[in-house]
Amino acid sequence: MTQILLIDDHPLVVDGVKTMLASVEGLLVSAFAKTAQKALDMLKDQHFEVILLDLNLPDRDGLDLCREIHQLYPTSKIIALTSSNETGLITQFLQRGGNGYLLKNMERQELIDAIEQVQMGKIYLCKSSNAKILEQYRNVESATQQAPILTRREKEILHWLNEGLTGPQIAKQLFLSPLTVETHRKNLMQKFEANSLQMLLKLARQNHLID
Repeated sequence: MTQILLIDDHPLVVDGVKTMLASVEGLLVSAFAKTAQKALDMLKDQHFEVILLDLNLPDRDGLDLCREIHQLYPTSKIIALTSSNETGLITQFLQRGGNGYLLKNMERQELIDAIEQVQMGKIYLCKSSNAKILEQYRNVESATQQAPILTRREKEILHWLNEGLTGPQIAKQLFLSPLTVETHRKNLMQKFEANSLQMLLKLARQNHLID
């Protein structure tokens, strides 16, 4: 029997999850916790194979709690229950040891699939969250594929711009005239279609041209 701990302070969510899993053989929501502290107290006394974690708790950030649970109880699989589908939140959750990510408007079968998948050692993302991550990956991949071709001098100037040097300082560093440096800088802006130095450096980093 898979013992499940549900950490959530919303009664409707608790009742909904309980109802979804009530008739599923081999799965049992055996404990509930409204706060992070209550959950940690329960984990000291009982092992749970799966933990369903609300990322918005009243007493503590859910991401921090995820990391602590993962460090203390690494064999427990943690699935996020949240209303947010932001790629940054998804990424941070996975980086802190999370195993699955579900939105609270999930369907019954999706919840069951998520539990089964994480128990098999896999990462589970709900359909919309998976689409978000894929979109982010494709955007980065597309930006990399479209990297402009730079001359050796443009690469040098880009490097020093990233180091925070001004045009005159770069000119002195490379034994060039300030006008020549400014010309190269303008060419870089045009090649990257950037309207500011900050955007230029951001696009250069995305294309792995600078660190």
